[in-house]
Amino acid sequence: MQTRRNFIRSTAMLTAGAALYSFPAAAMPVKNAGIQLYSVRKDMLADATGTLKKLAAIGYKNLESAGSEKGSYYGLQPKEFKKIASDLGMRLLSGHVHIDPKNWQKTVDEAAEAGQTYLICSTMPSNGQTVSNYKHCADIFNQSAEIAQKSNLIFGYHNHEYEFEKENGQVLYDVLLTETDPKKVIFEADLGWMILSGNDATAYFNKYPGRFPLWHLKDMSKTLKHSTEFGKGDIDLKALLAQAKQAGMKNYFVEQEEYTLEPLAAMQYDLDYLKKL
Repeated sequence: MQTRRNFIRSTAMLTAGAALYSFPAAAMPVKNAGIQLYSVRKDMLADATGTLKKLAAIGYKNLESAGSEKGSYYGLQPKEFKKIASDLGMRLLSGHVHIDPKNWQKTVDEAAEAGQTYLICSTMPSNGQTVSNYKHCADIFNQSAEIAQKSNLIFGYHNHEYEFEKENGQVLYDVLLTETDPKKVIFEADLGWMILSGNDATAYFNKYPGRFPLWHLKDMSKTLKHSTEFGKGDIDLKALLAQAKQAGMKNYFVEQEEYTLEPLAAMQYDLDYLKKL
């Protein structure tokens, strides 16, 4: 089965912080629940407007787009997508993109038209698993962030599992964290891949406090090494959410790549699970 990780390689909770801690852990607010639209990718390609209506009915408020066969806005124009979402009480808060220097300004302009706050690079510009390449990518990220800032957009990077590989004992992901400017580049923590790659998310939040304002909330099976509905895998979401303040988490997006239910039913299941935490 093709995962989102492989897809992007081949095609090149709510508001946190003080708001999170003003509520008891047993009654977390989910009024600003977000969803990564790759979770319902086939539905979005078949009927973007209809799918957004269904997600709004389920209760999702914040959206994060992903690249598709019809582009970042699923066949819609950026302003058109913005209006449809707004009319439904939703917002396209973030979008996953690839960095193409020749078209980067166009990517930034479209994200601004769509009303986004964040523009997230979804995969490494190069597949070179070396410290040298990761330093080079960090430079690209800093430069891309400067251009994005001029349009009031915040640039960031989303991890998978391969960034945690090492060269000469040095973790490549740490190279990105240390070589990027904290005032320019943020990180979107994909908690599923971070943990399944054998890493401690809390340790990263403590080592790099405040660097992870966006999260992908994802449950995954360590045995099958793929995602599933919340509570059916091996990720302790409640324990991770307790670390939101240290991480600097401001918004999360539910993401699920594989399912035991139909995708939209899985999105309903996941949000219901969060409400019960």
